[in-house]
Amino acid sequence: MKVLNFGSLNLDYSYQVDHIVREGETISSRNLKINLGGKGFNQSVALARAGVPVYHAGLVGEEGLDFYDACQDCGIKTDYMRTVTGRCGHTIIQVDNEGQNSIVLYGGANQKNTKEFVDEVLSNFSTGDIILLQNEINELPYIIDQAFAKGMTIVLNPSPMDDRINECDLGKVSIFVLNENEGTQLTGKTTPATIVAAMEASFSNAKILLTLGKDGAIYHHGDEELYQGAFEVDTVDTTAAGDTFTGYFISGLIKKMPTRVNLILASKAAALAVTKPGAAQSIPFMSEVEIFSIE
Repeated sequence: MKVLNFGSLNLDYSYQVDHIVREGETISSRNLKINLGGKGFNQSVALARAGVPVYHAGLVGEEGLDFYDACQDCGIKTDYMRTVTGRCGHTIIQVDNEGQNSIVLYGGANQKNTKEFVDEVLSNFSTGDIILLQNEINELPYIIDQAFAKGMTIVLNPSPMDDRINECDLGKVSIFVLNENEGTQLTGKTTPATIVAAMEASFSNAKILLTLGKDGAIYHHGDEELYQGAFEVDTVDTTAAGDTFTGYFISGLIKKMPTRVNLILASKAAALAVTKPGAAQSIPFMSEVEIFSIE
């Protein structure tokens, strides 16, 4: 079994501010850091640091060559990464004094995938392999269709939620990982219980992982439903917490961990991630997660 993450590669421009800018307001930032990120890249880093060999497929612009070295340093396989003309995808991230964030995303190279490139990548994978997807790249409906036709297990994090998700055949998804806001946008429901119920009604065969930020997470599949609370830590920056949770939870599924153990592992990893600034660089290694005390 091989694991493929077909996902975004972004340069993150992170600004430290007293509060998230309001409509019509101009504020000064105390600091600017430029880091490697993107939901795709972050989740590949989380998988790799959790001990899962992962191939990353995606596109970078001409200023994104550092991604190749960073992936190799993390143990992420770069066989299916390509450089295209133009700008990388990038984000403008505001991080306030409480560590909460607000993000503006520019697609850049992430929106230059072609069906031919998708076919080239997927020709190297087969039945039983896992593909992890997010909504920061184009050709997502085609990727889902082709991966399903190959018999791959499809994991979807439908973030950021927009109308393009409605173009996807979500009935082909094996595992949904989504937060409360995305769940509301997808189902029209507004509470965790009703979101999970609506997801179950529409996608009865899929595993559903609903993350709730500081309120924890809910896992649902068939007759099994488990709640896992978040661990209290001193929050510095929440930027990659969800991506860390996703990567570690998928690693637990691959390793066939009991669901409760897996939820605790992913929650501990996400808690450690928010204690550090930045995105990918805040994602902990498995060795750190294993010794993290939850007392």
